[in-house]
Amino acid sequence: MAQSESKKSKAALGFWGCWSLTVGVMIGSGIFMLPTVLAPYGMMSMGGWALTAGGSIILALVLGRLAGRTEHSGGPYTYARENFGDLTGFLVVWGHWASYFVAIPAIAIAFVGYLAVFVPGLDGNATGQAVAALVLIWTLTLISIRGVSSAGLVQVMMTLLKLLPLLLIIGAGMAMGSTQNLPALNPSGESLLSVLAATALLTMWAFAGLEAGVIPAGDVENPKKTLPRAVVTGTIFTAVIYVGSTLAVMMLVPSGELVNSTSPFADAARALGSWGGPLVAIGAMIATAGSLNGNIFTAGQLPLAAAQDRLAPAWLGKLNGGHSPQGALILSSVLGSVLLVANYSRGLVGAFTFLLMMSTVCTLAPLLISALAEIKHSWRSARAWAVVALIGALYSTFAIWGSGLEVIGWGIVLLILGLPVYFLGRQR
Repeated sequence: MAQSESKKSKAALGFWGCWSLTVGVMIGSGIFMLPTVLAPYGMMSMGGWALTAGGSIILALVLGRLAGRTEHSGGPYTYARENFGDLTGFLVVWGHWASYFVAIPAIAIAFVGYLAVFVPGLDGNATGQAVAALVLIWTLTLISIRGVSSAGLVQVMMTLLKLLPLLLIIGAGMAMGSTQNLPALNPSGESLLSVLAATALLTMWAFAGLEAGVIPAGDVENPKKTLPRAVVTGTIFTAVIYVGSTLAVMMLVPSGELVNSTSPFADAARALGSWGGPLVAIGAMIATAGSLNGNIFTAGQLPLAAAQDRLAPAWLGKLNGGHSPQGALILSSVLGSVLLVANYSRGLVGAFTFLLMMSTVCTLAPLLISALAEIKHSWRSARAWAVVALIGALYSTFAIWGSGLEVIGWGIVLLILGLPVYFLGRQR
């Protein structure tokens, strides 16, 4: 036992490692286009940010409370299994794991898109783009295989680096922006509820991955105290960055230009001089690489947690000298690489898009189950927390329903496919 505790202490993630995992997975490439997407809705789009930020913070509070009662890795999977049984737990981890390994190629492709700014030969070169994306995936996979502490250190560094250009844009907006550039209150002319629903659906995906910080609980130093603080403060910080950077871009770029902009942050960065545009492109590359690093790391932790509970093959639960689930990491990155190659193959783009859309639902479903788990635990002993969890469950339901019936249907198909895997893959 002493040897095991010593091994864990050397590999353990601290507060900043978990915080950067929470922030780093959420802040990816998506934020760099949101000001343009939201511009047609004017200042009322801030209502969408308020709704999704509030809902995400509530879910973070629920996850923090659940994390404070266990030291077992898995996050929502663990909460589902402990409260609703092995089958529910497995289906949650099955879908949740799929959402991460499907996101791996999508994020890698986004990285290569920004890389093409500095390597013109990649523009329009499908083979070169695929090779560059594969190199990135497997470089970060090898870092995670090296050990938990290595992956955590890289995640902290990338998170800090990706925040720099966003903070610079916020500062530029405060110092050089003009309120005259802000769009009208409601240029679309739609009703308040219509605008709120539309902008909420656009912004809620920006908070996908807020649960990443609570998943590696078994590798966290003092997880019952560290995880709740990391996930809640990380989500609040991310919400402030999102809202602040969106407002800054709106103040730096006239609304007429912003609606048609293909690179709103780069346009806003012109206020910083000729070096502003390249800086934003570098920031976007770091943001996508950091998000990819967090996704790869988390994709290895989920099969590990299921294998440790004997719900998945034993080899997925084996740890190497760096306390890293080498087999689970390799399997996740292999699946992500296959999807990446499929994305660049003619005729499979549509299938890849469906998988990517399913990943969003498979991220939201575990949050709904987590909220239900907290309601079950606290309904009699801590009614206030049960009410908070109920609000989180309603928000998660709204987010899932907003993804559309077709996507929900494919998500159900994915869960059905998990049933034979559950019955055949369990350790006897």
